[in-house]
Amino acid sequence: METIAVEVVAADQLNPLIRRFTLRAADGGLLPGFAAGAHVRVQVGLQGEAQGEVQDWRHYSLVNTDAGADTGLPQPHYTIAVRREDEGRGGSRWMHGLQPGQCIAIEPPKNDFPLGAHVGCAVLVAGGIGITPLASMAAARRAAGLPVRMLYAGRSRALMAFLPELQALLGESLAVHADEDRGAALDVATLLDGCAGEDQLYVCGPRAMLDAVLAATDARGWPRERVHFELFTTPVAAVGDQPIDLVLAQSGRQLTVPAGQSILDCLIEHGCDPLFDCKRGECGVCAAEVIEGEIDHRDAVLSAAERAGGKVMQICVSRARSARLVLDL
Repeated sequence: METIAVEVVAADQLNPLIRRFTLRAADGGLLPGFAAGAHVRVQVGLQGEAQGEVQDWRHYSLVNTDAGADTGLPQPHYTIAVRREDEGRGGSRWMHGLQPGQCIAIEPPKNDFPLGAHVGCAVLVAGGIGITPLASMAAARRAAGLPVRMLYAGRSRALMAFLPELQALLGESLAVHADEDRGAALDVATLLDGCAGEDQLYVCGPRAMLDAVLAATDARGWPRERVHFELFTTPVAAVGDQPIDLVLAQSGRQLTVPAGQSILDCLIEHGCDPLFDCKRGECGVCAAEVIEGEIDHRDAVLSAAERAGGKVMQICVSRARSARLVLDL
């Protein structure tokens, strides 16, 4: 994949956790246009255990809150926002250290979370930093003259980025749910009660929010085609995870997957070249057929029937309940 050198023009602290970056092409040219929901991959530095800083990539959504801006045209700059995750691997901390004038590498925009042009209302449900792609969707729907409303949830208003811009953009079509004000978590049932049959949901936020929305829509018989989502969370090891004796059936190769490492990352570390994209269990690209072993499904893409069948797993997040796992790889 080609990369683009960009310069940090501005770095603004929106709140104690979220930092906004304005990027422009380092050569002074225009950047590729993009559609609402798109992201760029940014090359970041991580601190390796022995070799010092190592390079990795992180996905950040492109943000636009201006309904008058045609983001499909070549752009003079990009805007991204990064939440600092002190418990993560270090990519967000590295990003928060960037200062104006520094140059970084990005890949051209890619859109795995596209906004539809449906006539029904686009109901945007954002949790925390998940606001970033949905802000662009709100602006795009406003620009197209199509119905849109947003529910923006977070722990507190003080930690919710882009609130003034969204209030100006959406007016009464924006509902804000701050846990500390309401004294309770988001009421998904009430949200769905207000949806008409032709409305479609776009959900972006932490896994708990997505799970609650999917459980509620499934219970009401909503087809999954009406619910579009992107997870904004980093998979972490669960308490009780054990190493896995992994066998790759096609080559006969045997590997040990440590408790704190995903199957996908273990394969990459050992020189394999598996297909993958999101590394969050939502795109389905890394699906692998299971020949032997009991699966601990942790993805958000497989259906209940696929999970019950026990024949396929998303190796970026899911693990084995059994000590031995044989994959058709």
